[in-house]
Parts: sequence; C-alpha cells; structure tokens
Amino acid sequence: MSYATSGALSVQLLGPLRVWCHDDEIVIGPPKQKALLALLATHRGVVVRREEIVDALWGSEPPATAANAVHTYVAALRRALGPARSDRGSGEVLVTRSGGYELRLPVEAVDAALFVRQHEEARRLLAADRAEAGYERLGMALGLWHGDALAGVPGPFAAMERIRLREMRFAALEEWVGGMIATGRGEEAIVVLNWAIVQEPLREKLRYLLMLALYSCGRQAHALQVYGDTRTYLDKELGIGPGAELCSLHARILAGTVEGSPPARLPRQDRVPAQSKGWTGAAVASGVTPSHLPSRADIFVGRTAELRSVRQILTRDSPDRGRATPILAIDGAPGVGKSALALELAHDSLDRFPDGHLYADLGGTGDAPLSAFDALAQLLQSLGVERTSLPADLDGRVMLYRSLLHGKRMLVVLDDALGADQLKPLIPQGSACLVVTSRRPQRGLVVRYGAHRIGLKPLDLATATALLLALTGAGRGTDRLSAVERLAELCGCLPLAIRITACRLLGDPYGAPERLAALYEDPAARLDLLTVDGDDDMSIRSVLTASYRNLSEEAARLFRTLCRVDPDEIGPLSSGRLVRTTVAEAASHLESLVDHGLLERVGPERYRLNGLVRIYGAERAEAQTQAMALRTTRKLPITQARMGVASAGARGGGRRLTQPPFKMAEFRPPYSQ
Repeated sequence: MSYATSGALSVQLLGPLRVWCHDDEIVIGPPKQKALLALLATHRGVVVRREEIVDALWGSEPPATAANAVHTYVAALRRALGPARSDRGSGEVLVTRSGGYELRLPVEAVDAALFVRQHEEARRLLAADRAEAGYERLGMALGLWHGDALAGVPGPFAAMERIRLREMRFAALEEWVGGMIATGRGEEAIVVLNWAIVQEPLREKLRYLLMLALYSCGRQAHALQVYGDTRTYLDKELGIGPGAELCSLHARILAGTVEGSPPARLPRQDRVPAQSKGWTGAAVASGVTPSHLPSRADIFVGRTAELRSVRQILTRDSPDRGRATPILAIDGAPGVGKSALALELAHDSLDRFPDGHLYADLGGTGDAPLSAFDALAQLLQSLGVERTSLPADLDGRVMLYRSLLHGKRMLVVLDDALGADQLKPLIPQGSACLVVTSRRPQRGLVVRYGAHRIGLKPLDLATATALLLALTGAGRGTDRLSAVERLAELCGCLPLAIRITACRLLGDPYGAPERLAALYEDPAARLDLLTVDGDDDMSIRSVLTASYRNLSEEAARLFRTLCRVDPDEIGPLSSGRLVRTTVAEAASHLESLVDHGLLERVGPERYRLNGLVRIYGAERAEAQTQAMALRTTRKLPITQARMGVASAGARGGGRRLTQPPFKMAEFRPPYSQ
C-alpha cells in the first residue's frame, strides 16, 4: 500500500502506539521499531543522532549489532510510512540527515505534540480571564488520550517519556476538573475524579478536588468520608497524614466556612461539552441525539398485562429516580417473543427518553457472543465517540460510557444477553433506563440492581390464534377459524412459529390453513416446515439447538429421555427414575431445562413440554441412539479384522490385511450433536 504526503499520516503516542494514513492503520512492526518511531515522533522536525537512538532503545549496554539494527529499523519504517521508492534516497516523511534522522510531521499529526500545545494554549486563555475558552481547550487536550502513553513500547526513552506525559496529563486534568467544579458541573467532576484517583491514589490534589466537588453538590458527609479514607490510606501506605491543603479543606467543611456557596448548575446544553470527554480520551460528536432502535413488528398481538405493568414503571415519577437505573429483564423460551416485546416497549416509550435510544445485539445464543469490551465499542460509537478515540481498556470504556450517560434520560436496549459478566459493565447509572432480553433468567440483575423481571411464556391459544389471523388477514382466516386455531396449537403457541406459518401461508397462492395443518400433523415434517430459507435465525430447530448445546451432559440426557418417553406428568421423582438419578439431581436438571427455555414450569414440582420442543428433543434422542449404534458397529469390524490378522499369522501363512474390511466414509455420523 502506498501513501501520500506526510499530511495524511497521524501518530498516536497517548496510548498504545498506532499510526494511520487517512482511515487505514499502518503496521509498524516489532517493539524496537515502535520505540524508534516513538523517539522520532516525539522529536519531530529535529534531527536525532544515531548515538541518541542507540541510547534511547538499549540504554547504557547496547549490543554490538545496535548500529546495524538501527539501519534496519529505519529502512522498515521508511517503507511503512512513505511511498514505495526504487532508489535508496530519503522518503518524504523519514529523512536522513548528517549523522541522524528526522521525522517530518506537523504538530497536528502527533497527538502528544498537539496535547502539549493545546495545554499551553489553555493556560494562556485562563491567564487572560477567558475561562470558558480555556476549559474548553483543556477538554480538547485531554480528549486526545487513549490510555497510558506509549503503552507497550520498550526502551529507556519510552519509560521516561511515559512518566513525563502522565504527569502532564494529570496536571491538565486537575486544572480542568477545577473548572468543572467552578462552573457548577460538580456531579460530572465526581465521576472523573473517582476514575483518576484509582489511577493515581497518592495524588492528594485529586482527593482535594473530589471533596470540593462533593461539597459543591450538597454531599457534605461524603466529602468528609473522602478525607477519612485518604487519611487511612496514606497512613497505611506511607505512614503519613494528609497534607496541609486537605486538612484545611476538611476543617472548613466541618465549620461550614468553605468560600462561596455551591454554584448553580449551568443550563443544559444540547451538545456534549468538551469537559465530558477529556479525561477518557474520546472525541465526541456534538449536536446528535442517538436513535438506533431496530424497527418493531408491524403487527403485535397480546402481552397486555406485561405491557401495562412495564408502562407503569416507566411512567412512575419517583423521588428516587436518578438514584438507581430502572432495569427491565425479559426472559423466556426460544421463539417466545422476547425481542418483539422489548422493541414494542421501547418504541412505545420514545417520548419519555428525549436524550436518545441505544441498541446492541449481544449475540448470547450465537456461536460468538459479543464481549462487554466490544459491546461498549458499539454503544460508544452510537453516542458519537470516534472509532479511533475509543479507550483501549475495558475500565476506560466503562467509565466513558457511564460518564456520557450520566444525568441523561436515555433508553438502552441490550438484546440476547448471555450472563452477568457480559452485562455488568453495560449497566448505566442514574436516569437512563435499561431493557435486557435473555433466554436465561438474569436473577443477578434482580438481586443486585432490583431489576423488574418479566418471564414470558407461550401465548394462550386464543391470543395465538388472533395473532395468526392478524398476520394472514382476518377475512381469509375467519371462515377457517378451526383450521387456523389448530395451526396455532401445532405451533406450540410460540410467536416465532406462528409468524413463520403466516409467512408460509401468504407466500403460497394455493396454500390453505387446512392443508398446512394436515402437513403439520406429521411431527417428522413440522420442524422442517417451520424454517425460513436463507435465515437460520428464523428456524425453530436452530433456535432450540442454541439452547440445547448449552446444557450439561446430564441435563441433555434427561431432556432427550423426557422427549422420547413423553410422560403424562413431569416432576423430580418421575424424572429421577427415568434417568436413574437422585430426586435432588433430577430437580436441578429440570430447573436447568426451564432456565434454557426447553421446559415450562406449570406448578410446584410440575413441568410441561411444549409440543415443538418435544418433537425437537425426540429428534435429538433418535440421533443420539443412531450415533451410539454406529460407534458400536464401527468398532466391530475393526476387532474382527485384527482377529483375522492374528489367526493368519498363527497358521504360519504370514498373510496381512493390506486394506480395511470397510471404508470409513460408509460410516458417517448423523446430525451433529
């Protein structure tokens, strides 16, 4: 790949070392080569002598091959950063000078240089009593950071430069946070300071500012608690007490003599101020209200009770609103309509969330569930954070996400969640509302965060019939009500199966409910018909497989047995007898099947199989039986062949079998388990 002029290049030093040409990232190579680029970028426009390069990369004891290695690294960097050249002359970006090398890049192309310039400009503006512009510039400077400077870059120079830049970063952050507190943004400052203190626990100025921010928000007790925690920490770590500034602020808070009253909050702005992004290193687009919800179903029938209860929660004006994030956790069997209900609720409530609506498909039932790290990347980009400005670590992304949502009336929908480890980093704080769908009950959200859980079951027969009529057209279905009702029953009253059936009826000009119902009566054909060509996610068999493959071996064996036997009553005692296990173990496996949506609880220690689930489980049982039979059959010829060889040798003929008595291809395993 060839590159244009140096103006197209940008070098990131404030985080992991990365280089871009326009939107394409350039691969720099091995660590020492990165260290050389970091050195040249830090001294851009200045000739760096070869001796200085050797000292910077290896220190006082360089290897004998250091000089040759420098030539090799320079040549590789020149190929990566500049256009391909047939001659041995200098490229446009990396130039050879007498005794050394020079990287010719403007200030704007190196984030560390731009940070220093913007920090200096901010200080000049503040000195000239232009506070608003000065704090805006500080926020822009801090917004260039993506983690620890020169992360992963080796060598003595990188180590010293990392310390220097980190000190400048936190000095700028202290100035900027002070501006936030002075302009009435104490709540935002608290979020930033909590993160910063974790990074620099011995920096007393950060703790001073946190006490001041808490006091400015009317949280005097919390401010005093910070002082107590600081005193305990310093005594434990260093055997010293807090400094004079902290002690003085503590005394003034106790006496109520902190200068000035807590400032009034600034009026709300439509754009995210630069201050809200600076501490995490994220460039945030302004003037955009995110709205990323997928479309809801054109026809939605039923779930009246669930919709009513959730609407009451969303419309309730509680004095504690903002203290904790309202969370709705929707779970249920495969195909029961969890996502459809979540989107129906979300679209019904758009006016209650004027700050925006976010959506992420977490892929919990797929082969590769989305990690919290990657999910945060999607959500942050939906909030306007540029891809190249995303924090490089999970904690940084979490803090930025919560900071941007702080105080916002925003709806977040997380579809198809896997579990607590995936969800916890994605839970916002305060006035935002979170809607989670998951196949398994997220009881941890209920216990930890007080989430409102909605456990969905299949529709009742009347509602399922009404949905099928609505999807196919009332005029067409009214005359054939009994056939439509039978179809809904054969679909197990699952909304997904009903929608697939409606699609099949509408797509066949000669189709009739009676004819399709007759085909569905055959269990062997029903799951084959409940598919959508080209979309595996819209197949009853595939959505059930996603749950089945997550079962333990014992639970899967019980599931297959229940579906094959189809007992009149399912409970721990009868199930334990079927699979020859204890009642307690059987009860645990039954609950696991319920959690995975493959069994429905209908009373105390009473369970029921949905018709479609039973057909699927019987298929799995048959496949398992065939697989075991094939494995047994496969072993038999091999044993006989070995016995034949031994007998021939015993007779003295010395004859050996040169070909197996069968071909392995003849014994193919059935449908994957």
